[in-house]
Amino acid sequence: MERQRILSGMQPTQPKLHLGNYEPIKSWVRLQEQYKLYTFVADWHALTTMAENPGDIAANSREIVKDYLAAGIDPERTTVFLQSHVPEHAELHLLFSMITPLGWLERVPTYKEKKQNLQTESEPYGLLGYPVLQAADILLYKPYGVPVGKDQAPHLELSREIARRFNHLYGEVFPEFVNILCDTPVLMGLDGRKMSKSYGNAIYLNESEEETAKKVMSAFTTPTKIRKTDPGDPENCAVCNLLRVYSPNWEVQTDECRRGLRGCVQNKRECAEAINEALRPFRERRRQIDDATVEAILRRGAEEARDFASRTLAEAKRAMGFR
Repeated sequence: MERQRILSGMQPTQPKLHLGNYEPIKSWVRLQEQYKLYTFVADWHALTTMAENPGDIAANSREIVKDYLAAGIDPERTTVFLQSHVPEHAELHLLFSMITPLGWLERVPTYKEKKQNLQTESEPYGLLGYPVLQAADILLYKPYGVPVGKDQAPHLELSREIARRFNHLYGEVFPEFVNILCDTPVLMGLDGRKMSKSYGNAIYLNESEEETAKKVMSAFTTPTKIRKTDPGDPENCAVCNLLRVYSPNWEVQTDECRRGLRGCVQNKRECAEAINEALRPFRERRRQIDDATVEAILRRGAEEARDFASRTLAEAKRAMGFR
């Protein structure tokens, strides 16, 4: 019996993934046991902010694939590919762009946010059309669902709206997918904000243990906890947030911090040890992945993805009357 399909991916805007990216990938690893997973690197999407550095996008993409594999994504069960290696994504994006009202795109909250963060004088068309390409990425594979965190779930609704509009105009081609809500923690970065490469507050997966420890020792804790005996505020402490995810003793550590029975330095040391312990198998596997292996996996993944995507695209074009 054929397994239900699911799909997810990440942008290669940086050569390294951080702990906040690692948690969703760990959920994909679990889901590939139950579903047929298509996981890709969204290199065309990265052009919205990196069009002047396409070579960086290509290099970053390979590094992210290594992270996928080191985290446990199995290319024997999961189709791993680059978005740009499957041109059907671009063609379906073109067709969808002709039926997507402009007002839908202008109301997308992330469009306004990304527009404000751009370093250029004016935003490219691709930034506004980002959700349309995202809809093509998803709907080409007619997935049962898309793994997503609770904070990201609303962003996928536009893809469903585009599918509904297409089906209304041309007939039922795209089944509606569901959000597969993954219980992945939203990690606090070293400065107390959400962990993000754009904030410069992230712990990266392929750093050395020494680099990780140094970063953790500089992390934000409780400003009013000057002495060891001062009560801490674990809910708003970056270190306690990380301990909750990576330390098996986090309940004791959090309670002692709150009661003033331990200092921030002790918490930081134990936090660094817990993170390094959790990442040690990942880092060892990653060191063993060579470039030739990555390229072979991507070639095979693109063939598998195109085999399915080309059939979906042909069906969509027939529904629209193109022969």
